[in-house]
Amino acid sequence: MTESTTPAASQALPKTIAFIGGGNMAQALLGGLLASGADSTALRVSDPSPACREALAALGSFAIFEDNAAAIDGAEAVVLAVKPQMLGAILTALAPVLTAQPVTPFVLSIAAGIDCASLLHWSGGVPVVRAMPNTPALLRSGATALFATPGVSPAQRAQAEALMAMAGTTYWLEEEGDLAAVTAASGSGPAYFFRLMECMIDAAVAQGLTPALARALVTETALGAARMATAPGADPAALRAAVTSPGGTTAAALEAFEATGFAPMVKKAMAAAAHRADTLAEELGVPSAARAHHQGDEA
Repeated sequence: MTESTTPAASQALPKTIAFIGGGNMAQALLGGLLASGADSTALRVSDPSPACREALAALGSFAIFEDNAAAIDGAEAVVLAVKPQMLGAILTALAPVLTAQPVTPFVLSIAAGIDCASLLHWSGGVPVVRAMPNTPALLRSGATALFATPGVSPAQRAQAEALMAMAGTTYWLEEEGDLAAVTAASGSGPAYFFRLMECMIDAAVAQGLTPALARALVTETALGAARMATAPGADPAALRAAVTSPGGTTAAALEAFEATGFAPMVKKAMAAAAHRADTLAEELGVPSAARAHHQGDEA
């Protein structure tokens, strides 16, 4: 796994980027692109929803389409920002346009669970990059893992990395199979922290704090803890030990957590998320025989 955090990556952006789907993640990436000084005339977005197109128009002066094929015509990169269950029909319809381009574009999918073999099958074999971002990308504080098929050129890898760097930190994976674990750890991960914060707020209110004070204390504590954990050289286990005095209040709380099987519960939950990511490929992707065929082609 390799990491990239350098703003200089923006210099490698594709000359023309088309987004299929204009929802929250697409808007986060578009906002990052515009904030970085990207040429708005190089950006295109298509979405069937009039309300979504109206929201997109408020972001900047890039081209907005209702028709997907019109949006991708001539684009160097096509970002698939649609729900997984919609991806097969959309990409199959776009395959003739993708394969007819004078310069072969690459497809970057941020749809959870849909594997590269399915994307290659539906797209007619154009180069494919899979990305798993997470919702903090909306604040440009996301963590995104990427995997590229062998057909992706070094220049296209750099372009995909630069594009996703608009949403935060990027990491390259050597094995596509690791994306299921990434989905469990970071893709779905924000919800785990949100749920813990919910429970802590409820418990604080039950102990007598006002909802407003409970929320402020819990969310600021979460923010501060995350900042400490992301400091250079920080280790969450060491940080936990440093604030846990024997026989103290923190020790009492942690002992109660562990008595309920806290660590095994977290492992079980993340295993369930990873398993669901894997089963999405079977449910929504191409049949296993077609998947094996494309995986052989890309080996």
